[in-house]
Amino acid sequence: MGVWRVVRVLSQRLPLHSAACGRAISTKSRSRSFTETTALVYRSHGDPIQAVQLETLQLPALEAKSVLVKMLAAPINPSDINMIQGSYAILPDLPAVGGNEGVGQVLEVGSQVHMVKVGDWVIPRDAGLGTWRTAAVFSESDLVTVPSDISLISAATLGVNPCTAYRMLSDFENLVPGDTVIQNAANSGVGQAVIQIAAAKGVHTINVVRDRPDLQQLTDRLKAMGATYVIKEEALRKPEMKDIFKVCSRPKLALNGVGGKSATELLRIYRLVALW
Repeated sequence: MGVWRVVRVLSQRLPLHSAACGRAISTKSRSRSFTETTALVYRSHGDPIQAVQLETLQLPALEAKSVLVKMLAAPINPSDINMIQGSYAILPDLPAVGGNEGVGQVLEVGSQVHMVKVGDWVIPRDAGLGTWRTAAVFSESDLVTVPSDISLISAATLGVNPCTAYRMLSDFENLVPGDTVIQNAANSGVGQAVIQIAAAKGVHTINVVRDRPDLQQLTDRLKAMGATYVIKEEALRKPEMKDIFKVCSRPKLALNGVGGKSATELLRIYRLVALW
């Protein structure tokens, strides 16, 4: 079953708005006491369409170090689907609320909470917290504050892909301005974050994407984010690559999110391949 079909079905189970990057589901503020929450819950692992059910849950009482959060937006990622299926490396205790990422607004804090305050935007510190719900009571230690002047979708999708991209660019090589990184799957969430972070660091990116009818539109969008070059996979095997290396240095780091022949082609032209 395709991830996108699962996304469509799950998005329809809460009266939420769908948006990009997987899909982002956002809740409008409602006048309610938040003594209960509407959540997408799974009580066993399996096909998400059958396993996930819309339920109303009672919220626990607010304790000294806990925080009442109204969820504003939460994405549906492939890892969320894998978690429900039981095939992901991290599995919460059942029953569980779906969703690993999201952003919420603090409505109330316990008497011993010091790191967040009412009105703050917060995201989960770790996976498995369960973000597909309208409200929740979390421990203060489970949350990280984020600026509220960034877009809702950016805040909701900050915890996984951008962090992965940052670590990939930081952990394997000491990249300096003028260096070059090459990556496949460049239009993925991680790939787009790589482009933006690299551009901010003055690092060139050669971005490999699969051919498609809207290739020029995709190319323009990635270049607007800071991509130096956007090329098709077939271009890796053509002499024209030498022209790119007249402008950019040979890649110091390669990021592979595809595998197979694409990864092999990357191996031919640079020093170090990082897998994600």
